[in-house]
Amino acid sequence: MDNFVVSARKYRPVGFEEVVGQEHITTTLTNAIDSQQLAQALLFCGPRGVGKTTCARIVARLINEQNIEDPLLGNDTFNIYELDAASNNSVDDIRNLIDQVRYPPQQGKFKVYIIDEVHMLSNQAFNAFLKTLEEPPSYAVFILATTEKHKVIPTILSRCQIFDFNRIEVSDITKQLQKIADKEGIEVETEALDLIAQKADGAMRDALSLFDLIVTFSGKHVTYQATIDNLHILDYDYYFRMTEALLAEKTSQVLLIFDEILKKGFDGHNFIVGLASHFRDLMVCKDEQTIDLLTVSESIKERYRTQAKEVPMSFLLSALNIANQADINYKGSKNQRLHVELALLKISHLNSAIALVSMGTNGDASKKKSLTDPPENREPKDSKTDEKSVEKGEILTKEEAPTEEIKEQVETPQEVIPKSNPTRPSLRKRAKGKTLNIPSNLDAAQQLVNEPTEEVDQEESIEVQSPKRNNPFTEEDLQHHIKDFAAAFEKRGAHHEALLLKEKFDFEDNTIKIKISNEALESTFERMRSNLLTQLRNKLENDHLQLRSEIVELEKQQMLYTDKEKFEHLKKKYPALKDFQEKFGLDPEF
Repeated sequence: MDNFVVSARKYRPVGFEEVVGQEHITTTLTNAIDSQQLAQALLFCGPRGVGKTTCARIVARLINEQNIEDPLLGNDTFNIYELDAASNNSVDDIRNLIDQVRYPPQQGKFKVYIIDEVHMLSNQAFNAFLKTLEEPPSYAVFILATTEKHKVIPTILSRCQIFDFNRIEVSDITKQLQKIADKEGIEVETEALDLIAQKADGAMRDALSLFDLIVTFSGKHVTYQATIDNLHILDYDYYFRMTEALLAEKTSQVLLIFDEILKKGFDGHNFIVGLASHFRDLMVCKDEQTIDLLTVSESIKERYRTQAKEVPMSFLLSALNIANQADINYKGSKNQRLHVELALLKISHLNSAIALVSMGTNGDASKKKSLTDPPENREPKDSKTDEKSVEKGEILTKEEAPTEEIKEQVETPQEVIPKSNPTRPSLRKRAKGKTLNIPSNLDAAQQLVNEPTEEVDQEESIEVQSPKRNNPFTEEDLQHHIKDFAAAFEKRGAHHEALLLKEKFDFEDNTIKIKISNEALESTFERMRSNLLTQLRNKLENDHLQLRSEIVELEKQQMLYTDKEKFEHLKKKYPALKDFQEKFGLDPEF
């Protein structure tokens, strides 16, 4: 049996023209080599499997003018040294490397040191490497490669020319896999290659490894279904079917599809994440300018475009929100299957909820518009003149027909007057004893509402000119009611209010001035002042009563702390202590 070589090694690029998806890197390096302006230290950083080590080897061969057509042939060990920093990360390893740098190359012009995973070096090793990296011999070139640039110390970064490698696009990976399949004589469906490229997540090496796996499983004919089964990827068809069931509000079908997904061994968390991605892709397909953001085959893209036309944007936004919350709370759920099913049921009833909300909003808006817009902006009902209506005075012409809201207002005129105005009589009282004619247009209806009759003026004048209560009372009566209010507050647990009513107050010219000792009680007084004044006026039957507050600063009592202060206070209170102190020569601080 011949030795099998994986595609990642067999088809490793031997020149910059074969490197996929890194044109900005290969162009810069080619120009630097051609112009002999290559830096003495290069740092290649980027994700795994994007060509960092491959480009380092190509640079080493080009500057030493080596042409290799077979990527499996080894490098010239006298000129090119590859070091794995993950296993050689100590100071001693770097010292050995520095000792080797002192000797010029035996063949070629340059000695090239390729150090993979350079971020694994210890801080001591980095510091030992600084001087050599900054001022190496003219024949030495260092190429450092890392997937985690942030772990490399800044002093190393400042001495290197940095090249950032990008993730390889799905389309570029698909084209490269198609070329390899053609060379190997393998028939591959385009959808299968797209799926492999998406699963590789921008890494060519991972894509080639997956490709070898699928070829081993399928043989010389690789299909989309075989790729899905082997890579354990949920088919797009499930998401399209699930979306159709959710839109049609077929809850039973939604639950059955989810059960089928679980029986095939797929995780509920991965499904809900994939469903959210599906909703995102549908939202992207709403606009032709953003449809290129989809990294799928043309057939799948056309399916997305068709379904996106059927799904409203409001549904997608709400469904994305529900799916995102289900994703966040999935791991904390005790019953994870029920957690996903509840999210799906919520999504399945979104259309009904959105329809109800829109109906309510439109109804309120139309009603508000019919009442507030001027008559020329309102749309009258399209109805012909009814003779019976004309005789009753309800409708005169087609253009002047009042809306339903105005009819309701005229039939029940007491609802037109705001309840907050107690002095304004209702329309029923105004129209008492008179014949109420329904107006022929909106202006007349509004005029009927706004213009009072003569009887109304008389009633209003009677209510406005009603005398205020001015029952005389004594200060003892006032004190009695205030104590009752304080006891009621104390019983309810309102201690601040009760304490406020126990404060001293002055009464003069129907004005009560409550003396407040601090700002906290003042804020309490402002909250209860209106209700307290109303109750006092009702109890005392006097509408001229007023309630004010006044902050009175209390005299601060000096506290006695030391023995001397206490003794001085006692001497003032008992003068005999002074004679007693002088006679016996007592010291209070002793």
